Order: sequence, then C-alpha cells, then structure tokens
Amino acid sequence: MTVIPSIETERLSLRPPTIDDWPAYAELAVSKRSIHMGGPFSKEAAWGWFCHDIAQWHLMGHGALMIEDKKSGTCLGQVGINHGPLFPEHELGWFVYANSEGKGYAYEAAIALRNWAFETRRLKTLVSYIAPENNRSIRLAERLGAELDGAAPRTDPADLVFRHPNPQVS
Repeated sequence: MTVIPSIETERLSLRPPTIDDWPAYAELAVSKRSIHMGGPFSKEAAWGWFCHDIAQWHLMGHGALMIEDKKSGTCLGQVGINHGPLFPEHELGWFVYANSEGKGYAYEAAIALRNWAFETRRLKTLVSYIAPENNRSIRLAERLGAELDGAAPRTDPADLVFRHPNPQVS
C-alpha cells in the first residue's frame, strides 16, 4: 500500500486529502473560479477529479496534497503532481481557495512539492500547464523559476508550458 506523504513548511502542512476536504473542493470545482482548471465542472465530474487526485498516489506514486494552515488547521487549497495517460509530462499544479489568495500559500506549497518531486521521487522533469489567460498562475510559475517551453508536448495546444528547474542541478 502506498503511503501518501505529509510535507511541512514554515506555515503549512501539505497533507493527504480527506473526505472533509470534499465540500470546499466541490464548491470551487463547480464555480467559475475553476475555469483555468478545465471547469466549471458538474458535481459528479468534480467528485471524479477529487478521487483522481488521491488515486494517483496508489497508481503513480504521486498525486495531490491539501494545503493546510498549521496554526488554524484551515484547508487553504491544493498542490499536486499529475501524470499518466492524460499528461505528457509530470505536471506541478496548484490552487488556493478565494480567501487564501495573495498570501504566498501556493508559492510555499509549490516549492515544497517541487523539491519533494525532484529530491524524493527523483523525477527528471516537471512542468506546469497553464491557460494563457491565467495571469496569476503564470506569475507564480515564473516566481518559482519556471521558464516558458514552447516546444514541450501538451494535451491542450492552447496551454502554455512552464518548465521547472531542478534545484539539485546547478
């Protein structure tokens, strides 16, 4: 059985999803805020994605972790690594709930999971697929040190692909 890791940062706990995370996840997925994630989704499709985020741990050795504030215990969003038949390369993705935006949570969580992916999981490459109009995620990818890779394969030809640097490689 695969053990889903927990990763600690200064302010955050990145932890496995639980059923208690479902209501906020579903609320985001069915809303217009999910447009850059392929949504809005039906509640049934959102449930499929929620389960997919967990199943990837058992099928691929990586998946999604919820971003939790260590002080309050509040779930702030999610960070994850996607791969499999739907993704040409391993993808680092993130979202935070509306009341958590602009506080550096996605940045802190993405750095922690990116480092885990390269150091522990030993991934060779890591990209983020981002819709061209998703300016906040583009800025975050750039802040993470990712660079636009116009030649990278992608499932959606409209997506921009940002390639993340491996901090272990000089």
